[in-house]
Amino acid sequence: MIKRKLGIAIVGLGGAVGTTMVAGIELLKKGLIGTEGLPLAGFNIGNLADYSDITFGGWDLFSDHLAKAAEGHDVLTHKQFIAVEEYLRKIKPWPSIGNKQFLANVYGPNQFSYESHRKTIDKIRNDLQEFKKSCDQVVVINLASTEKLAVEGNEIFNSFAGFETALDENSLDIAPAVLYAYSAIAEGIPYGNFTPSVAAEIPALVQFAEQQSVPIAGKDGKTGQTFIKTVLAPALKTRALKVDGWYSTNILGNRDGLALSDEDSLASKVKTKSSVLDDILGYEVEDHIIDIRYYRPRKDNKEAWDNIDITGFLGQPMQIKVNFLCRDSVLAAPLAIEIARLLDLAKQRGEKGVQEQLSVFFKMPMTKKGKPVHAFHEQQKMLLNWLKE
Repeated sequence: MIKRKLGIAIVGLGGAVGTTMVAGIELLKKGLIGTEGLPLAGFNIGNLADYSDITFGGWDLFSDHLAKAAEGHDVLTHKQFIAVEEYLRKIKPWPSIGNKQFLANVYGPNQFSYESHRKTIDKIRNDLQEFKKSCDQVVVINLASTEKLAVEGNEIFNSFAGFETALDENSLDIAPAVLYAYSAIAEGIPYGNFTPSVAAEIPALVQFAEQQSVPIAGKDGKTGQTFIKTVLAPALKTRALKVDGWYSTNILGNRDGLALSDEDSLASKVKTKSSVLDDILGYEVEDHIIDIRYYRPRKDNKEAWDNIDITGFLGQPMQIKVNFLCRDSVLAAPLAIEIARLLDLAKQRGEKGVQEQLSVFFKMPMTKKGKPVHAFHEQQKMLLNWLKE
C-alpha cells in the first residue's frame, strides 16, 4: 500500500476538540496511547489513510500555539501534555473569519475581515493551497463554535446560481461556516461539518459539490447524549414500549458551552439534537425536552442526564434514567479524525456530493434525498456495507 500524507485542515483548530485531535495523533505516533475510541482502528482497508500519516493545520479566532491552547482546555493528562508539548508549540492557527452577527459570545483577535465575500474566499483558498503543498490530500473539518440558526428556506441558498449572486452582493445572510465550506469545495477538497451550524447542506453547496466531484458530510457530531439516544430508542421501539416523555439535559463548561449560552447559537444545537427521537419511534413524543446549560466549573467534562418515561404492558408506567459523565473532546476528537479519513477515502473512490454512509457520526445526517436514518445500528450497517465495496 502506497503511503499517503493526509492533511486535516480544521476550522477551530485551537479549540478543545481540535487540540485533542492533534495531540492524540501525536501520542499515537509515539506509541504512548492505544486506539480506544477510534471506531475504524481495527479495519484494514486499502487506501484508508494511516493515523501515522496524518498532519494538521487550520484556522482559529485565537492565535495561541496549540500547547498553550491545550493547557487551557485541560483535556490531556499532565504526562500526555509533557510528551507532546514541544510538538504542539510548533503549530499556530491561521487567522480566522470573525463575524459577531453569527457568533456572539466567542471573540478572539486572530481574525481577518473583508468587506467582500469573494476576498474572504480567496484568503481561505490560499490557506488551503499552501497547506496542500505539504500533503497528498487535504480534508476540511469544521469544529468551530456553533453559529446562530440560519433563516429557514432562505432563497439565496436554494440554487448555486442564486448563491453566487448573493456572494457577489455580499449578502449579510452568508455565515462564516458557509464560506469555509464553499472555499473547500471550490478547491476540490472534501468537507465535513462536525457542528450544528448551517454550511455544506444548503442546496446550493450540495449542487456545487456534485459539480466539483467533492465528497461532503455532516452535520453535528454525534458523540454523547444523542449517541445514547439513538441506541436506546430503537430498542424501546422493538420491545413496543411507548415513550411518553424524554427529558434530556446537558451541562458543559468549555468554549462550545460558552457559545451555546447565546440563545441564537443554542437554537441551532437544539434543532439537531431534537430531530432523532420522533423519526426513530415513528410517533411524536409530546414531552421531549432538551435543556443545555453552560456551567463553567465543568470545563470539558460534560454531564448528560436523561429521564425517560415509558408505558408497558397493562398500561403500567416505568422510568429509565441515564447519567453519562463524559469527556466532550475525548469523545468528539476520534470521530472527527475518522470522518476525515473516510471523506479522503470517498474522494479516492470517485464519490461526490453527500456521503450518506457517514450518517453514524452525525446527529442530523445529510442525505441525497428523503429523511435521514437515525437508528445507530442501521447507520453502522450502512457504513460497513460501503466499506466492504
